[in-house]
Amino acid sequence: MNPTPGVENLIMNLVQWLRLGVEITGACTIGIGSAISLFRFAKALMVGKETDFNAIRLTLARYLALALEFQLGADILSTAVAPSWQEIGKLGAIAVIRTGLNFFLSREMQEEKKVSEGESQVETKAANIS
Repeated sequence: MNPTPGVENLIMNLVQWLRLGVEITGACTIGIGSAISLFRFAKALMVGKETDFNAIRLTLARYLALALEFQLGADILSTAVAPSWQEIGKLGAIAVIRTGLNFFLSREMQEEKKVSEGESQVETKAANIS
């Protein structure tokens, strides 16, 4: 049993609106992360003391990783309703690229977190010795 053309158009329109909402959410996530990171960076520069910028980079990286997930979700939604083989191929390529970016971004965040935790432990031990 096939849905009537009116219902099919309604579903397609709803999915397109949902896709747009998810894309906007991803873009806003990037904007918010950039604004927070820029604020923290400017604050560190104004204070004028030597600052480790890894924490700022990690903040931005977390927002970018989340935004990549939203953008991938939007791409999946765009091909969810009656996809063509060309659209499926594009989605596959986009998914591979975005998943790769997210993988390497997540890996870098984990490495930076380990380095930061190690430095924190060294500082704590040095303070206890003094």
